[in-house]
Amino acid sequence: MTEPAHLAAVRESSDTVAADYLHRVVPPEGMDPVSRAMLAAFAELVRAAGGGPVADLGCGPGRVTAYLAGLGLSAFGVDVSGEMVALARRAYPRLRFHRGTMSALDLPDGTLGGILAWYSVHHTPPELLPALFAEFHRVLAPGGLLLLGGHAGDARLHPATAYGHPVSFGSYLLPADRLADLLDGAGFTVTTRLEQLRPDRPDRSYVSLLAEPRA
Repeated sequence: MTEPAHLAAVRESSDTVAADYLHRVVPPEGMDPVSRAMLAAFAELVRAAGGGPVADLGCGPGRVTAYLAGLGLSAFGVDVSGEMVALARRAYPRLRFHRGTMSALDLPDGTLGGILAWYSVHHTPPELLPALFAEFHRVLAPGGLLLLGGHAGDARLHPATAYGHPVSFGSYLLPADRLADLLDGAGFTVTTRLEQLRPDRPDRSYVSLLAEPRA
């Protein structure tokens, strides 16, 4: 099957920037307190619901996956970039990391206790998000939990460079209301929504959405 153009761009660009991404992006311990609190709340809620396996989708070099494991979750990572997965495996040999696409997960229905999609869906064109969120719904067990975190706004960005390297992927920023509506349409109930405003960019924000799959 031919790889969709946007996935090929994300894979190739992520392979290119992987080493510099690792050194330039703040690790979970250095995140702002609100973001860390959302991850901690997610972990606590998943544990309270039975602590099923948690997939960190778009895991990059695996630091957030390892952070979730440190919070008591049975976490594993999935990323489209082979270079990112290689970095994650070297750094965290006791955890599982797989190369794959979050839109077509190699998982049976209803097997996950949680999904983390942390700043990883904004490279997906908006028209493909309903199918992506439907795939998240498919693999979550009843009582499972999704934490979606990312950029919010109203823009389509196609940067020529990122982390000091030429890239070909795009970023598609949607308003928080639109993200919540798309999750609702895919069968999720959003239980918690947190939006962090950006003083440097009043037209953009950071949004975290906790959601449960409906039967």
